[in-house]
Amino acid sequence: GRKQIDGLLLNAPVLGDMLRKSAVSRFTRTLGTLVSSGVSILEGLEITAKTAGNRVIHDAVMASRQSIAGGETIAAPLEKSKVFPPMVISMIAVGEQTGGLDEMLSKIADFYDEEVDVAVSALLSLMEPAMIVGLGVIVGGMVIAMYLPIFDMMNAVQ
Repeated sequence: GRKQIDGLLLNAPVLGDMLRKSAVSRFTRTLGTLVSSGVSILEGLEITAKTAGNRVIHDAVMASRQSIAGGETIAAPLEKSKVFPPMVISMIAVGEQTGGLDEMLSKIADFYDEEVDVAVSALLSLMEPAMIVGLGVIVGGMVIAMYLPIFDMMNAVQ
């Protein structure tokens, strides 16, 4: 049910890319804030999974939480899920190795926030002409609907 719908949304042509970037940004920002505040990684991942807003990402984060509880790194289970982009996995791995995971997560979140802003701007710039054409068709239809009866009456009088 919900997992299939969320999977389809993440793989949708235009919207999916934007949703994925937004979800990655939310995940990294939330986890980075929690880790920098002193919350343990396991607890932080559980909280972050609940705020994911997407069942596929929730399941990937919870799977990584279980793997981390078993002694793996954070990056390995996230990479297996194939939900997160390779760049995010690499940056998380570097942050984990250098001990600056919270800073790295914040940098990833900033990058993806900017990417989402660019994607939204591009989508809006594509929608504007379509909306203008749509409004033109509606107004044109109304004008024709108003004048057609007048022309019919003029023909009936003659």
